[in-house]
Amino acid sequence: MEYNYIIVEEKNNCIGLITLNRPKAYNALSIPLIREVCDAIKSFEEDEKIAAIVLTGGSKVFAAGADIKELSSLDFASAYNSEFITKDWKALEKHKKPIIAAVSGFALGGGCELSLLCDITICDTSAKFGQPEVKIGTMPGIGGTQRLTRAVGKSKAMMMCLTGDMIDANEARDYGLVAKISDEGEVIDDAIDIALKIASMSQPVVKLIKESINNAYESSLQVGLESERKSFYATFSLEDKTEGMNAFLEKRKANFKNK
Repeated sequence: MEYNYIIVEEKNNCIGLITLNRPKAYNALSIPLIREVCDAIKSFEEDEKIAAIVLTGGSKVFAAGADIKELSSLDFASAYNSEFITKDWKALEKHKKPIIAAVSGFALGGGCELSLLCDITICDTSAKFGQPEVKIGTMPGIGGTQRLTRAVGKSKAMMMCLTGDMIDANEARDYGLVAKISDEGEVIDDAIDIALKIASMSQPVVKLIKESINNAYESSLQVGLESERKSFYATFSLEDKTEGMNAFLEKRKANFKNK
């Protein structure tokens, strides 16, 4: 498929790289752009050789929010009946392979929410995160009051959503919003390095770990522990478990077959 609003590449034959590409609009998340991202992720999900995905806006800006021109034309009935943006967003929630957000510059509104939807977020020193919807008379609608609260806690989420103030890279790391801060200009390469490290592991185990962590994020402790135990036991049926433990005992690098 040819894309108009994103650039799609493969790196090292095992990493999918998606770059948002509406530079004049600061990568505003229009419906066509979101649909292209969904399509690209689906294609990478179906490609057996792709082990992880990196999502970025490039070196200047991640995404400065939703497309205000689209928002301004909506009323309650049209937004609700069409499931504006959320219908397409749901497709992004179902990905099984790890997705790493590589953030430079602004990640505001829908851009911040898009980074929250990813499994790992790293940023460089230029990054600014925020939920400024309150400043234009609306509120976050694709995870900003939910995933953000789970990521940073009630008080910080309230501060960000009720004031619309931005936080910088250091604050985002202190809040637990990002896992790592890269030097400016290096965040995409660093994200690819993390993705390559993940790609070197047993992919069935990677998916089980991701599933288990998401269970912890979305369920009670006891439900999560039970799910974790079952997944842990399931790894003992894998050839990769035997290879990994033999490699450790023999002091060599494991050669996983992903089965």
